[in-house]
Amino acid sequence: MKIAVTSETPQGLESMISHHFGRCPYYTIVTVENGAIASVQAIPNPGAGGHSPGELPALIKQLGVDVLLTGGMGPRAVDFFTRYGIEVVTGAQGTVHSAVEAYLAGRLRGYTPCKDHGKDKGHHHE
Repeated sequence: MKIAVTSETPQGLESMISHHFGRCPYYTIVTVENGAIASVQAIPNPGAGGHSPGELPALIKQLGVDVLLTGGMGPRAVDFFTRYGIEVVTGAQGTVHSAVEAYLAGRLRGYTPCKDHGKDKGHHHE
C-alpha cells in the first residue's frame, strides 16, 4: 500500500503535516508492506505555487498512491480522488510518522470538508 502525506519539509517521517493539500510544499510517499513502513520518499509539490483543478490528484494517481492523508482539503479535490479510487483522510496532525501510524492503527479515518474553504480566508484548496 502507498500512502501520500501532505508535508511541510522533505524530512520524510519526521516532517510535519501540511494542512493545505494543494499548497503543501511536499508529498511524502510512504510504502507499507505487511503492516510496516518499508520505504519513504519526499516529492516536491509542483503545484505549490498554483495549479489547475485535477492536476495534483492526477499526479498522486500516477505515483500509485492508495490513500492520501492531509490536514484539510476542499470537496472538489476529494471528488477527483474518489474518481481515481484513492481514499482521502483529513484531520491529520503532527508528523508524517504519527499520521501514518494512526491511520494504520485505525485511529485516523474519514473526510471532513474544510470549514473555511471558499470563504476568502486564505484557505484555498484544490
